Amino acid sequence: MNEKNITNDKGKILNKFQFWKKKERKKPETFQEKFVEFFRQLFWAAIAAFFIITFIIQNTRIPTGSMEDTILVGDFVLVNKFIYGSASPKYIPFTEIEIPFFRLPALKDPQAKDIVVFEYPGDRDQLVASEKGINYVKRCIGTPSDTIEIKDKVVFVNGKEFWIPPFVKYYKGRYGSYLKPVPKGISEPRIFPKGMPWNEDNYGPIVIPKKGYTISLNQYNIEQWRTIIDREHGEKVVEIKNGIVTLKGNAVSSYTFKKDYYFMMGDNRDDSLDSRFWGLVSRDMVVGQAFITLFSWDRDIPFSQIFKLLGSIRMDRILLLLH
Repeated sequence: MNEKNITNDKGKILNKFQFWKKKERKKPETFQEKFVEFFRQLFWAAIAAFFIITFIIQNTRIPTGSMEDTILVGDFVLVNKFIYGSASPKYIPFTEIEIPFFRLPALKDPQAKDIVVFEYPGDRDQLVASEKGINYVKRCIGTPSDTIEIKDKVVFVNGKEFWIPPFVKYYKGRYGSYLKPVPKGISEPRIFPKGMPWNEDNYGPIVIPKKGYTISLNQYNIEQWRTIIDREHGEKVVEIKNGIVTLKGNAVSSYTFKKDYYFMMGDNRDDSLDSRFWGLVSRDMVVGQAFITLFSWDRDIPFSQIFKLLGSIRMDRILLLLH
C-alpha cells in the first residue's frame, strides 16, 4: 500500500469521526436550554418509573397488623408484579373512573403459602369495594378447586393439616393466655358465605371455585354464592322468584364460574379480616407477590418529628426476605 492510499484512508476515518461528532447531542449552554434539558430528562425518568411500578415492582406500605409477625405495621414491602402477570392501570390516576386494561402473561399463578397482594374485593355483601384500588396483603391458603376447613383454629386443605407459617400469631388475652377457639356450631353473623353456621375458628368445609366449575343452585344455597355470581357479572343479577333462582330474569338450577378464586388469610389469625369474613379473591384482582421488606419504621410517628421517625427504623428488617 503506497503513501497516497494511506493518506486517503486516514482522511476517510477522520471525516467519519467528525460526522458522528456532529451528530452528538449538543450540550446545553444557556439557562433556557438547561431548563428544557432538565424537564426532558425528568419526563423520561417519570415514564421509566411508571413502567417499572406498573409492570415490574411496586412498593406498598403495611397499615394493619393482620400479617404479624411475618410482616409488621410500618413495613415497606416490595411487590413482584410480573410473576403473576402484570396488569395495566384499571383506573384513571387519582380517580375511581375505570378504564380498559390488559394483563401480561404470568410466569405462574398464586400458590398456597405465597404472600399475595391483591385488590380488596369489598365486604361480604358488597358488589364492589366502597373505595376502589385498595390493596390487601394476606397469605394464600387455598387455590382453585381446594377444599378449606378450619377446626379449632387449625387450617386443613383437602383434608390435610396446612403448613404453619413460621411467625403465625394468635391473640393473647388480658392475662397472657391464648383465647380458646369459638366452639363449632356457634355462628358468626359476619362470616362468609352469608347464612352458614360457621365462625372464624371452626369454618367450612368450603370448595374454592375454579374457572369452569359448575355448582347446583336452589333457594336454600343461593345465599352462599350470590355475591360471587353478582361480582362476576358486575351487577346484581341473582334473584329468587316463587322459590326459583333466576339469573338476569331467567330460571337457573346451576351456575358455571367464569374465574379462578383464592382463599386468603392473615398470619395473625385472631386479628385478621380475611376470606373468612369478606369472601374469595378472583384471579384478576391479584396484583403480585410480596417478597422483601425494604425497610420498616414506626408509622405512628409523624413526619414533623423526622429525627425520631428515622430513629425508629428497624434495622433487622432492612432488605428482609419474606417467606
